Amino acid sequence: MIELQHVTKRYSNGHKALDHVNFHLASGDFAFLTGHSGAGKSTLLKLIAGLEPVTEGRIRVANMQLNDLSQRRMPYLRRKIGIILQSPNLLMDRHVFDNVALPLIVSGGYNYKEISSRVRAVLAKVSLTNKENFYPYELSGGEQQRISIARAIVNKPELLVADEPTGNLDPDLAAEIMFLFEQFNQLGMTVLIASHDLGLIKNFKHQQFTLVGGKLLHAQGTADKISTFVE
Repeated sequence: MIELQHVTKRYSNGHKALDHVNFHLASGDFAFLTGHSGAGKSTLLKLIAGLEPVTEGRIRVANMQLNDLSQRRMPYLRRKIGIILQSPNLLMDRHVFDNVALPLIVSGGYNYKEISSRVRAVLAKVSLTNKENFYPYELSGGEQQRISIARAIVNKPELLVADEPTGNLDPDLAAEIMFLFEQFNQLGMTVLIASHDLGLIKNFKHQQFTLVGGKLLHAQGTADKISTFVE
């Protein structure tokens, strides 16, 4: 599902965010990416999602080689990946329904009946069935994060990547969100979550990859699940 080979990311100011990272995550796996602020977690997720170009190395996601991916092919990658950023980034002047439907509208190929069916199905999954006509600002922080999750999975992606999705939530809400991710994974979705909340992560028995100063140092998890190596 995800394969990085000797990936380095260097910005125009000279900062090296990632340094020769090798990483592999198989289809259907669930993994956490940990590390302190500035370690390179967000950068790694952006590269995997095709939001930024790699400086050196090769990246393959969902059978697509990102180094050679043209802008014309980029929408096909977007359909395969659901992305959840640290901030929900919702459209505050649009109803919940419209926020969740946005990826379907942008990608095209869906009529209104199909869009309505998919949106209502994912809102049910995140327990927001009765909120579709609300504006995001009328909802709590936890509910807004659930909207962003619904928007990320409405396309039925093969891969879900999330950057600190519980960072602004209280412990109980954070645990609920993590259990939601586990449910998606049990349905066959590959899940990669960046988080610095080790107290929360330890309650979930999944692989754990650690970034320190742009280097991937080690992985922890059950022996049959670990799919990377020490650098």
